[in-house]
Amino acid sequence: MSASAVLLGGVFMLAAGAALAQTIAATPTGVSASTFSTDLMQLYRESRLEDPRVLASYAQAQAGKEHQREAMGALFPQVSLNAGTNRIHQESDLVEQSYDSENYSLVLRQYLYNKTAWENYQKFKSLARQSESQALDAQAEATVDLAERYFTALAAEDELELVRAERRTTQKSLDRVNALYEKQLAMITDQLDLKARVDLLAAQELDAQNQASISREALAEIVGRPVKEKLNRIRDDVQLRVSAQSLETWVREGIALNPALKANESGVEAAGAALRSGKGGHYPTLSLTLSAQQTNEGYNNALAPRTDSYVAGIGVQVPLYSGGSTSARVRGLYQDQITAEQELEAIRRRVVKEITSAYLTANSSGEKISASRNALASAQLSRVAAEKALDYGMVNAVDVLTSVRNEFRARRDLLKTQYEFVTNVLTLNRWAGKLPAESVESVNGWLSPGSSSQKLTSP
Repeated sequence: MSASAVLLGGVFMLAAGAALAQTIAATPTGVSASTFSTDLMQLYRESRLEDPRVLASYAQAQAGKEHQREAMGALFPQVSLNAGTNRIHQESDLVEQSYDSENYSLVLRQYLYNKTAWENYQKFKSLARQSESQALDAQAEATVDLAERYFTALAAEDELELVRAERRTTQKSLDRVNALYEKQLAMITDQLDLKARVDLLAAQELDAQNQASISREALAEIVGRPVKEKLNRIRDDVQLRVSAQSLETWVREGIALNPALKANESGVEAAGAALRSGKGGHYPTLSLTLSAQQTNEGYNNALAPRTDSYVAGIGVQVPLYSGGSTSARVRGLYQDQITAEQELEAIRRRVVKEITSAYLTANSSGEKISASRNALASAQLSRVAAEKALDYGMVNAVDVLTSVRNEFRARRDLLKTQYEFVTNVLTLNRWAGKLPAESVESVNGWLSPGSSSQKLTSP
């Protein structure tokens, strides 16, 4: 390569850098420069009141508490009041008579020992805790789903703006080639290549518009209303990094706090209590009975003076044989317990896997963001240089198209990496048992209504 060629190339690079600095300072940034009226935290608050999954989880937890209270009732005294009146007609060889009889009784029964009822209460107490944990897990899952849809909507709008910006940029190159072609300084193939790319981008813009509308509808499904507001974007001045905690710490916290894991632990406890309740069918029951009765009916329905009776007794009921049903029920409940234990082990392994995957992916995305920013800066310089070189006939339209594609590919990669990072942070918090509101609040601090994002549009 001659010294003049090297010098000329250096001049082109300096001109490209100067032109890029001027366009960045002077060009509006499109969607990323707008002021947005809603953010992730606001939509999260709305979803707590509108998302059917969240509302169902609240009802499920409340139902669990009521079932526990129902089972507790069997341990308390059972009181019943009975009243009745009869019209009696009697005939005999000596007398024929009709009269009314009355009977009133109040009975109180209290179990002193009933293993089946006690263990049944323990089962429903564990099931109530399981319902609460399942509700928390459902809410955490709904939170991650909301965030994914939020950033999917942002990504769809990014894609729309990027396609429009790439089409404008390619159109400018086409206009430049048309001008050169009129001066017989460009080939017809360059003109046709650029025209084909502009037409293709116009078709892609229609598809991007459709995807943006679909992503907004996905948000509306959760919050229960059309989401027309602009969405806050990730700020440029924040360093996206995972907590300094080690992976082992995250896993340890997840094992201790994850609501899905806690729900399965309660499920194992409930299965154990159900097994003990089934075995209680072999045990005797001991009960105390207190009763008071008033009646004017005597032996053989004969009319008698009013009698008040007060009885206190202790009864023992010993099961001897029930056709083998009690033993079969116990064997079935034992298998249910083994099933619950295996489900617990499965969810424990999944917690470890999900935390590890989210942690490593988030860390990788955080490191990739810096590299993507550098790649974008280089791609911008390359594109500007290619456009300048086209004016001097040093490159053809294919080279310009390649540089434009590389720039917008870098823009897409950067935005995608940022959204993947934030989503993985929320996923990590979910499986580690962090409260959904706290997770959303921390991520929401990375968003700003005035954020310029990564300058989606191109000069």
